[in-house]
Amino acid sequence: MGDFRDIADRIAGDIASGRLRPGQRLPPQRWFARRHRIAPSTAGRVYGELVRRGLVVGEVGRGTFVRAVPEREQGRALTEPRTLAPPVNLELNYPVTAGQSELLAPALAPLLRPDVLTDASRAVAATGTAAAREAAARLLALPGWRPAPDRFLFTGNARQAIAAAFASLVRPGGRVGVEELTYPLVKEIAGRLGVVLVPLDGDDEGGVRPDALRAAHRTAPLSALYLQPTLHNPTSVTTTDRRTRELARITADLGIPVVEDRIWSFLHPDAVPFAAHAPELTHVVDGLSKRVAPGLTVGLLVVPEARVEAVGAAVRSGGWSAGRFAVEAAVRWVREGIVERLVEDKRADAARRQALLAEALGGFRARTDPRAYFAWWELPAPWRADTFTAAAAAHGIAVTPGTAFAVDPRRTPDAVRLGLASAPEAELRRALATLAAVAAAGPPADTR
Repeated sequence: MGDFRDIADRIAGDIASGRLRPGQRLPPQRWFARRHRIAPSTAGRVYGELVRRGLVVGEVGRGTFVRAVPEREQGRALTEPRTLAPPVNLELNYPVTAGQSELLAPALAPLLRPDVLTDASRAVAATGTAAAREAAARLLALPGWRPAPDRFLFTGNARQAIAAAFASLVRPGGRVGVEELTYPLVKEIAGRLGVVLVPLDGDDEGGVRPDALRAAHRTAPLSALYLQPTLHNPTSVTTTDRRTRELARITADLGIPVVEDRIWSFLHPDAVPFAAHAPELTHVVDGLSKRVAPGLTVGLLVVPEARVEAVGAAVRSGGWSAGRFAVEAAVRWVREGIVERLVEDKRADAARRQALLAEALGGFRARTDPRAYFAWWELPAPWRADTFTAAAAAHGIAVTPGTAFAVDPRRTPDAVRLGLASAPEAELRRALATLAAVAAAGPPADTR
């Protein structure tokens, strides 16, 4: 097949001729390697060359897409490698506030003493320690809901907590009802466990419609229901209390267990959890990745009293147990009020970033909550999610297209999610202004 650059030249020619259009997704590298009878490593070098030339953009978890190359750059991009400007990543969404490390570090110092470190390095059970259970119960307690410490389990992160809940509730081939737009990694978890996700229609009250839930369960019984009732990702909608109570009654009538994802709920403490209305059915998932930091996290599971042993067994068999050092660190951060201070800082930070969003996208239809760290931008026609994502990438900005959240591939919204948490505020302001200008200009005629 010749040098990898020769193959890249042929792909570049397809882009120049229009056979490959802006926003079009290239095949996965393994498939590309088989098709061209080259090694997977060579395929990786071809894709890397195309990225260096600015012809394509790679997006973690989604694939590689043809970039909308400005006309003035086309000649050079087709032939010359070049370095793209560092991207502004509005896909990642992990808030880190100023002074955060200075707050966290002192509580870790005692753990570094040899005698303490020996204990902190040992394995920890899925049920954690008594101190960890008390700290977790204190952390999640709300006026309308105070989980009992003996109902807590601990995992490495919240994603693992979701996986453990699913594995304990649903057999391979079983059906789990979800909102029609859902957390993308839930789709990945379901695929690995052999679970079928059933999208359920919603409405302006948030959550799923009761008639949609009943109809899906009549078609074939649902083994569980996965919900994000507080600051739903990606729409940031919070389910009304009336709807929450109604769904709690229906799940009780039908005997459907619920997995309630509350990972963003710390930004909206006034929202009463679903678990407050259906404690004997609800498995609450939470964690420290958003409150603290993604690399310093513990996943939390609050399960019905009768389910502690079964879910704990799923945590162990899945290899999803938390590290004891992380658990011990979390206990200290909670006890000393550090997590509470970080939460206050992040609520204020989210509000400032929402103000930047309102300033830049005030003339567009961007659905969000002023407390949230993300927004759901319903793109103006004739933009499509894939072409806008590619156009944003051409300007060095990564956004998440609506297709990543859609459970039914036949119903993919022309929208993108904007993660507001990770980029520095100055970069975020510039990125939002750029995206607004791109949206207003409209897509190139040949991509409509």
